[in-house]
Amino acid sequence: MMRSILLFLILLALWLLLSGHYTPLIIGFGVISSAFCVWMSSRISTYDDEGLPLHLMIGLPGYVIWLLWQIVIANWLTIKTIFSNNVSPSLFRVRAGKMSEAGLVLYANSITLTPGTVTIKMMRGGLLIHALTPAMADDVKSDAMGAKIRKIDRKPS
Repeated sequence: MMRSILLFLILLALWLLLSGHYTPLIIGFGVISSAFCVWMSSRISTYDDEGLPLHLMIGLPGYVIWLLWQIVIANWLTIKTIFSNNVSPSLFRVRAGKMSEAGLVLYANSITLTPGTVTIKMMRGGLLIHALTPAMADDVKSDAMGAKIRKIDRKPS
């Protein structure tokens, strides 16, 4: 029940934030749409720990700020790499360590969001990554991103 209410509030807040219109009609559509989505999610059982990972929500804002800064840095390095024509691609595997499935998906998507690196395949316990340069590969292999995700991926006991 608590997950249903939380999902409804998240969806409604997102609706209101993205619509930018606060007339009774639009707010009513938001309430109806959010309620319908929660009802559909309950019918197909998708707001479990994987579909609505509440344990990630507390540390997520700090991680997103850190990730945005990493994206800025990676953009700059990718631009330099392209203009210098110093591309030396590599394909490698990275161990994810102990993460939930939601944490693993967050890790894979974070690597892909960072310019110059792409997650090619997710496997239990690891990822297959493509990087434009050895420096970008070393950055992923350093596991700084994985450590941050493992830190916020802890489920409360």
